[in-house]
Amino acid sequence: MDSMKNSIQLIGNLGRDPEITRTSNGAKFGKVSIATKESYKDKGGEKITQTQWHNLIAWGDLADFMEDKLKKGAYIGVRGKIRYNSFTSKDGQKQVKTEILVQEFLTANGQRPTANE
Repeated sequence: MDSMKNSIQLIGNLGRDPEITRTSNGAKFGKVSIATKESYKDKGGEKITQTQWHNLIAWGDLADFMEDKLKKGAYIGVRGKIRYNSFTSKDGQKQVKTEILVQEFLTANGQRPTANE
């Protein structure tokens, strides 16, 4: 049950090409956003589709995979855990950013890289 305490799975399309960066100590990480869609019918029977955007962060080998294999529009699955980052914006307002720390990708062609956990 411990593995379920902070776990999320998403399937969707990448909204942009991954952005790859290195920290000051040389650690490689990648950022990208994924869109998930849900549809339902309202009281009048009209189909409503809602899109949610999720920020993904991947480190090390998963950042390499992200850089080499993932492009804007790719349809992927991702498994990870939710992380909240608090910071103060330039105008002095406290902000909280929600991110998914990637532990595994699944691509349409079946590639499944995972984080070294």
